[in-house]
Amino acid sequence: MLAFTRGLFLLPLFGMTEDLEKCQMLFKWIDRRPCPLEEDQDSLIREDFIIIKQQIEDAARVLENLGKSISYDLDGEDSYGKYLKREIVQISDAFTNVEKSLLELETKFKQSQETEQREENEFTNNFINPMYNVRDTLQETLDISSGLKDKHELISLIIRSHGSRLSRLKNDYLNV
Repeated sequence: MLAFTRGLFLLPLFGMTEDLEKCQMLFKWIDRRPCPLEEDQDSLIREDFIIIKQQIEDAARVLENLGKSISYDLDGEDSYGKYLKREIVQISDAFTNVEKSLLELETKFKQSQETEQREENEFTNNFINPMYNVRDTLQETLDISSGLKDKHELISLIIRSHGSRLSRLKNDYLNV
């Protein structure tokens, strides 16, 4: 309640000012300046009391509204403690249900990942690996074909060379 007011209760207030009779009060503001010696001190005190009265009325309204809110929230409960216990049980149940749901989701997610990994492995084994095997075999075939083409050209060259030699030898032996 004192938080709404801007002052403290301090008793007695001696030694802070020259005129003790004018400054001796039951309530001193947090502002630690000595009490003014002006003639309108009574009006300042009246204003302070008016402000305090308004703050007290505001605090009373807040408490009244809080009481109404609590009685509205009780929904017919005998005491606010029972109401709070019921709310705590409901919150605990909600957290338990959320935890169960999260565990179920986690399990489903893991199963989904395992299924996805299994399907990916099957796809790799059934399609990707054979495709790589065909590609490797084709590359080997191309390499062999290229090698055979080179050998064919070499054999053709050798045969032509032997053919030329045989022709020359035939001409040399037949003409002699």
